[in-house]
Amino acid sequence: MTLLTDYNQFAGTHWETGSIHNHLAAQKFVAPQTGKPLSEAMLLGISGGLVFGYFFFNYEGLGPQVALLTRNTFDPVETLLSRLGVVQTVKQSTKAEKGRQNLVNCLENGIAPIVWADMFMLPHATIKMPEMWGMMPLVVYGYAEQVTHVADRAQVGLTVPTDIFDAARSRVKKDKHRLLTLSAPNWEKLPNAIRAGLQQSVALFLEKPPKGSKNNFGAAAYQNWIKLLTKPKTAKSWAKVLPAGQAMYAGQVDVFDRSATFGQATGGAERDMFADFLDEASTVLQLPELAEISLNFRESAMLWRQLGEIVLPDSVDVFGQTRALIEKRRDVFHQQGSVAIADIDAISAELKTIREQMQTDYPLDEVQAETMRQAMAAKIADIHDLELSGMQALKAIIL
Repeated sequence: MTLLTDYNQFAGTHWETGSIHNHLAAQKFVAPQTGKPLSEAMLLGISGGLVFGYFFFNYEGLGPQVALLTRNTFDPVETLLSRLGVVQTVKQSTKAEKGRQNLVNCLENGIAPIVWADMFMLPHATIKMPEMWGMMPLVVYGYAEQVTHVADRAQVGLTVPTDIFDAARSRVKKDKHRLLTLSAPNWEKLPNAIRAGLQQSVALFLEKPPKGSKNNFGAAAYQNWIKLLTKPKTAKSWAKVLPAGQAMYAGQVDVFDRSATFGQATGGAERDMFADFLDEASTVLQLPELAEISLNFRESAMLWRQLGEIVLPDSVDVFGQTRALIEKRRDVFHQQGSVAIADIDAISAELKTIREQMQTDYPLDEVQAETMRQAMAAKIADIHDLELSGMQALKAIIL
């Protein structure tokens, strides 16, 4: 067995920025500007930072889905590493044996590499959807015939049966048996990297996105979502595509899950992490105004949590139970990792049962559902106004 017994980096909470943070910190790369490894908040900001995206899907066999984006998704890994001048060493093979050997060689050289694996195949996945796939980066710090040790968003090490791990690495051709190691950042580039990240975050919020409809991103997406909640005759309004019943319940769960648990440890749609980035950036760039603007996004995080309590309120028992179960599943994964797989699976099974019950036992009538949609829209309008003000203030400083 090849195991890095001194590996102890498990702070990362998101696949991309979290894995890069864990990998760089394990190699003890320290920024001279701060005397510390780059935090995940700093990596989030440099990668393109905060965003808001709203999408609706209704795939056959999966039912309606509301997808919310909380961070930049336009090539964040390549963007981040390029801005920091990080040299990438990539090894990849279509052959499983060569892929395994590349991994073992890296570990034997004392480096825990970043590899890509299908998140839905891993035993610790909080959502298991065998019909879906999603190759996500994680860090490997131990590999043997029976078990692989990984750092993957939990605050503790995780173990995966090696046959399952190998299969997850080979799920998608583009990332098949891909392995990445990184050099230290070029620290002289850090200030400009921060500025570029801020500029991109502002552009994604205030301007037309590089791809897709402008109504799917930034301030325009908030305005569009409000319209979909309050104007029933609008195409793809919630009243049409997510009417009171199992469909609306699915939308409620998606809004909460995406803003409170998807790649996150504490919720708040990652606004707290972006605020941390602004605080750190204010020190590096010697711009105290950034720390002042960070307060907008800390307040926005609080409003996002309040939105979660609107979509799944304690005043309706089954909704409060759903929110508590989703939060519990998130927390036991982050705190206990693989030890909690049985608990995670049991919670997921309970949530599935509740969703099935919503087909016949949804607790709101259409009038009550409309009241909830109006309350959601009002809170989203508050979030929009606060974040718009913050982004406009950032634009005035950075651009």
